[in-house]
Amino acid sequence: MTYPPTSLPTSPSTSPSRHSSPLTTLVDQWGAHPAHFWLRGQEPARAVEFDERLGVWNVYGHPEAVEVFADPGGYSSDIVHHFAPDLPEYERSGMLTQMDPPEHRKLRRLVSRAFTPRLVAGLAPRIGALTHELLDRVDGGSGLDLVADLAHPLPVTVIAELLGVPSEDRELFREWAEELLARSEVAAVGRTARSADMVAAVLDLSARMSAYFGAHAEERRRRPQDDLLTALVRAEVDGERLSAAALGNFAQLLLVAGHVTTTILLGNAVLCLDAHAGARERVRADRTLVPAVIEEALRLLPPFSMFYRATTRAVELGGRRLPAGQVVALWLGAANRDARVFADPHGFHPERDPNPHLGFGRGIHFCLGAPLARIEARIALDILLERFPALRTDPGRPPVFQTTPEVVGPRTLPLLTAV
Repeated sequence: MTYPPTSLPTSPSTSPSRHSSPLTTLVDQWGAHPAHFWLRGQEPARAVEFDERLGVWNVYGHPEAVEVFADPGGYSSDIVHHFAPDLPEYERSGMLTQMDPPEHRKLRRLVSRAFTPRLVAGLAPRIGALTHELLDRVDGGSGLDLVADLAHPLPVTVIAELLGVPSEDRELFREWAEELLARSEVAAVGRTARSADMVAAVLDLSARMSAYFGAHAEERRRRPQDDLLTALVRAEVDGERLSAAALGNFAQLLLVAGHVTTTILLGNAVLCLDAHAGARERVRADRTLVPAVIEEALRLLPPFSMFYRATTRAVELGGRRLPAGQVVALWLGAANRDARVFADPHGFHPERDPNPHLGFGRGIHFCLGAPLARIEARIALDILLERFPALRTDPGRPPVFQTTPEVVGPRTLPLLTAV
């Protein structure tokens, strides 16, 4: 489905300030990556283009990306062996992001029975209290690092408490997440030893994480508690329960995806408001706009800028014919700036309605943790704006950004809180 571009006013406030804005720095840094021309406001020559060097079909158009997401039969999510065809079989049960129907449908139904909207909504008071607790530690000073002081510890603590694993392990969780990000560089698909080494290293880390969570899950079988791991252990679909490996893999996925997504989303939302004075003042005056700010930040700077799929048959996409067995890279940042769908696509407009961005994907693989990421980012940003009306980036301490091409956002984000 496509949408007519929403008519939006264009004003100086829709473009980032050029006074060495950190958002401008982010755009300039990612300009070094050819696939991120969409950040610079340039349009691709075609909605679907073939990269001869990597052997990958890049999808930049919004309708084309939606078409891929809507057809799991034609575009498989089981893509690991396209990157490393000689890799031995590995245990991937519970890895929803790498599964196709009907196995995916059954597991998603099972997990959804434990990870419910009611459960997520019930976390709001704890998220608010934890946000205040974390900000109390830095209040009274002249500044803070958004990532280190809030955007990282908030989601990691929430998920650790939700799963029922020790909160003192949160630094271990952060190390795992950063190691996975560091190893996710784009390599030539199925053609180099580097690809196989990269995938093997990621799977080795994944196995260690799954073993950690699997051990906690087995403990819940013996001694049930009031937490998500216990709910997952007990959940059944068609008389089946999750295996220990599936429990470990799913908990790993929830931890890493939830941590990284919320951390970067909150940082990107603050960067967008910092760079757009008009929107910043409107939101400060009317914080009911905060949810719309989160959605527009997801559109403009999706934390995970790309997803992979593999064709299972010959397909037609964007006027191109893709043979079976081809790797397809969906560039969500480009799709979210498709001028056929979004008016003023490179501007920041919290009032944009509708806003059919693909920041959390689409279709059967729509991010299971999206409601949690949204509520965490909404509550945290609302409290930040309430407690620190003068919040702004620090010209003397520029942020440091993620370096992997698939992730767009800050690793550190120093902010000034005093006038």
